Amino acid sequence: MRLAWLTDIHLDFVTPAEVAALAQAIDARGADGVVVTGDIATGPTVVAQLEALAAPLARPVWFVLGNHDFYGASIASVRAEARALTQRHPHLRWLPAAGVVRLDAATALIGHDGWGDGRLGDLAGTRVFLSDFVYIAELAGLAQAAWAPALSALGDEAAAALAPTLAEALTWARHVVVATHVPPFRDACWHEGAISDDDWLPFFTCAAVGDVLRAAMIAHPDARMTVLCGHTHGAGVVDVLPNLRVVTGGADYGAPALQDVLAL
Repeated sequence: MRLAWLTDIHLDFVTPAEVAALAQAIDARGADGVVVTGDIATGPTVVAQLEALAAPLARPVWFVLGNHDFYGASIASVRAEARALTQRHPHLRWLPAAGVVRLDAATALIGHDGWGDGRLGDLAGTRVFLSDFVYIAELAGLAQAAWAPALSALGDEAAAALAPTLAEALTWARHVVVATHVPPFRDACWHEGAISDDDWLPFFTCAAVGDVLRAAMIAHPDARMTVLCGHTHGAGVVDVLPNLRVVTGGADYGAPALQDVLAL
């Protein structure tokens, strides 16, 4: 099984010809399937962009959603569209709706969008203001004092959804590939070759998901996990545990690229 990985491709910044070229690059590498770890487009365009990417590939495309995928819409509405797309499209699968995907006899793929849950860094004192608080319906207009409960609830939702899926995968899989948008650990929150500071960490790490992943791999030392994530646009790799590796993908707006092809 050869799994192509894309992240933070922001297809709303490029032309249809560039989307086709990205699909051709995937095909040229002989990938059997594709996983996309979020920030595909925006709320009004994400489904159409996924369909445009998948059409020439004619192979499974598993995806999670990033914060930009909800811009101009709501989290609830875009996730509903992603679930409906999973039910009707022959190749596109939103991972929270797909459950445990068997890639081969020993490898499972699971995933969830995740969210920057405000638990790491200095949320109360941060000087950062994300466009999330303007363009995503559930977050638009929130005062800074209301950020903590809103963000922690989204992180908790991601962790609660991922935990039983991971437990199911670990009943048989010796290798679990986890796709998520937001880095689940501080040490995976790369920006320009370094770990993000306390102003940015609240929005670029999902500690609740990290807790679930760490606990599962401590409990299953005979299995291993590879986490694929993005969001920061900075590339890096960290081994959180001997059996838990997190790979964060780099990205540039207007230049969607194939991160890697994993031979599983």
